[in-house]
Parts: sequence; structure tokens; C-alpha cells
Amino acid sequence: MIKKLLVVVLVLLTWSTPVLASELTVTVTDSGSNEPVPDAVVYLDRIDTLTPVTAEIYQKDRAFHPTVLIVPVGSLVEFPNRDNTQHHVYSFSPAKTFNIELYAGKPEAPILFDKPGVVELGCNIHDRMRAFIIVTDTNAIGRTDAEGRITLATSAETGPLTVNIWHQRLPDNTRPVERKLDNLVAQTLTIDLAPKPETDDAINLLQQRFREL
Repeated sequence: MIKKLLVVVLVLLTWSTPVLASELTVTVTDSGSNEPVPDAVVYLDRIDTLTPVTAEIYQKDRAFHPTVLIVPVGSLVEFPNRDNTQHHVYSFSPAKTFNIELYAGKPEAPILFDKPGVVELGCNIHDRMRAFIIVTDTNAIGRTDAEGRITLATSAETGPLTVNIWHQRLPDNTRPVERKLDNLVAQTLTIDLAPKPETDDAINLLQQRFREL
């Protein structure tokens, strides 16, 4: 009888013990200049249950707003045109390929982003227009502040972690870079960044890839 009672108590304790919440703080710096990197998207390599949203990237003054959007997988994104000129929005990224041909106003239907990954946007009419959508399947995600710092909620029982870091000036900005961490100690992670462009070469390359499809 005593043994059975002990077993019941242990089971109840197991059920009632919460998963200890913890935090991971990282600072992202540029390996070339050692300067902090603001607006880097940082997220853990894990899958959570997320609620899709409806968001928008609008076109105004021949530019996308915002230039970087983070949405949960399964979300819908609208692309309203608030310019007086027409736009032709497209993406041929593996995470989502679509083509909204020349239009004014608001397209009839939003675009469903049903796969995680980095989606690069362009306009086939205006070469300078460029934006990115980060489609995520984790809620442990955010952007670094002006000091290149971010704190993500995690679990004390998670163990080794894979941290993904994305920035639009990565040499290959079609995917994040990975960093393996053995613990939750606050630390600095470095990434390689291309210099800030003085010309529109990167955007022209995007246009060239579109026209070669």
C-alpha cells in the first residue's frame, strides 16, 4: 500500500512540475568590423504551434513597406499598391514562388505562405524595389536591437541549441546562417556581411534572375 501511494505521489509531482522557462541572450556582430548588427532576424531551430495571421506589404513611393516582414507559417499576406503607378510583384524563392502581374490597387486574393523559409520579393517594373518575408514555424524569433542584442525565450531542459541568424546583407541572403550553442550563457555571435551597396547591382541581379525564368 505504501509503495502504491509513493508511485501516485511521484506521478502527481511529475505532472505538476512545470517546464522551467529560461532565456537566451545573444549579441550579433559583423565579423569584418566587429560592430553590432541591428535588425538581424534571430530564431531557434524548433517547431512550435503557431497561429497564422493576415499581414501586408504595401507599395508606396516605389518601395516595399516594410522591407522585412516576419510571419508564422500558414499566414496570408496582402500586397496593396498605394502608388499612382502599377507594380508587378513576384518571388521565385523555394519557400514561396508567386507572380502578381501588373496591377494597381489591391489584388483580389492574398498570398498564402505555407512553408517556412526566406522569401525574396521584387518588382519587375521597378528595379530598386526589394523586400523579404521570413516565414517561421517557431515563436522563439525576433530582431536584434540597435546594440545587436536579442533575448529569446527557451527552456532550461532544451539542451544544445541551434540558432539561426538572417540579415539581408548576408552574402547568401536566401537562407540563414546557423550557430550551435552548448548552453544558455549569453554570448556574442559573429556573421559575415557584405558591404552596404553603393549601387543597385544586387537588385539588378534579382531582376536578371527573374527574366531568365
